[in-house]
Amino acid sequence: MKMHQTMRWFGPHDTVKLSDIRQAGCAGVVTALHHIPVGDVWTVEEIEKRKKDIEDAGMTWTVVESLPVSDDIKRQGDNWLQHIENYKVSLRNAAACGLKVITYNFMPVLDWLRTDIDYQLPDGSRALYFKQVDFAVFDLFLLQRPGAENDYDDAAIKKAGDRIKSMTAAEKEKLFRNCLLGLPGSDEAFTAAQVLTELKKYEGIDEARLKENLFHFLQQVVPVAEECGLVMAIHPDDPPYAVLGLPRIMSTEKDAADLINSVPSSANGLCFCTGSFGARDDNNIPAMLKRFADSIYFLHLRNTKREHGGNFYEASHLEGDTDMYEIIREITELQKRRNISLPMRPDHGHQMLDDLGKKTYPGYSAIGRLKGLAELRGVEYAVVKGMS
Repeated sequence: MKMHQTMRWFGPHDTVKLSDIRQAGCAGVVTALHHIPVGDVWTVEEIEKRKKDIEDAGMTWTVVESLPVSDDIKRQGDNWLQHIENYKVSLRNAAACGLKVITYNFMPVLDWLRTDIDYQLPDGSRALYFKQVDFAVFDLFLLQRPGAENDYDDAAIKKAGDRIKSMTAAEKEKLFRNCLLGLPGSDEAFTAAQVLTELKKYEGIDEARLKENLFHFLQQVVPVAEECGLVMAIHPDDPPYAVLGLPRIMSTEKDAADLINSVPSSANGLCFCTGSFGARDDNNIPAMLKRFADSIYFLHLRNTKREHGGNFYEASHLEGDTDMYEIIREITELQKRRNISLPMRPDHGHQMLDDLGKKTYPGYSAIGRLKGLAELRGVEYAVVKGMS
């Protein structure tokens, strides 16, 4: 049984067209209604409109990525109860339209973070990169987050201070802009004032409290998903460690186990991202795939290359620190045992060839993902052929 091959599409304004994705060999698209404000209801009308666009292009849409969880829910403030009720309505509407997998994350304030969105590799292609010292520069000296100095030791603060002295004004501006990128699918960056305001609302919320809030959310929505025939699939934190003084609670094997055990249900599971989990050297990716095999509903297959001190960049799909052959072998075995075809997408492809001159969502240019998909399909073909 082979994986259901998809790519992410950000909707009608995405510079990567549906026809591009179909020509890449994908049978489906994963997408979301990015134009609907976080916390509002996804109506049947809007879901069906997006679904028709995809089906008219000759593909299917069964995986939502993502139905976002509002910060009100994450910190249980302001309109959190209404947002949970709205989320339940959106789940029912999604199920009524034939959707099957609901991807979400529980990262506070910001989504994924990178300090460089066009890091040049030796071959001239460009990748996403996270460098700890540059993030400390942003946090301490550009954003000037109150209390940030308490999250760094003296050596890290000195290193960041030395680093900013060597940076040009243009480099500082680029770093500031990269760290304040908006949510996926949005062209609007956050402002420093917005981020600082939101961070203040999380005062007093530690890792334990944020996990409690996540589990409460799941206790409310998982029964609705199960009743409707949906599955909930959480995406791990990216990067998988604390940033901006905010706790991260979906970064390790223990975090994933805690989530699954918090609400035992066939509708409560994982979007297993080999890149996010793989950015930590204490996560054994093949072992985690084995342990959580029955709770994995969606796959992000990408590779990261770890460097010293928590730095990492997006490697080619078959390079980096994760053995993609071993990963795909494990996936093939779990699919055979469960008699399912899991939806998969290549992730965070390099910007290369003709895409180098195009404006695309960072990590989501067409050609780099096409290359990644072709490589993954080749490995899968070899694995399946060898097991038959």
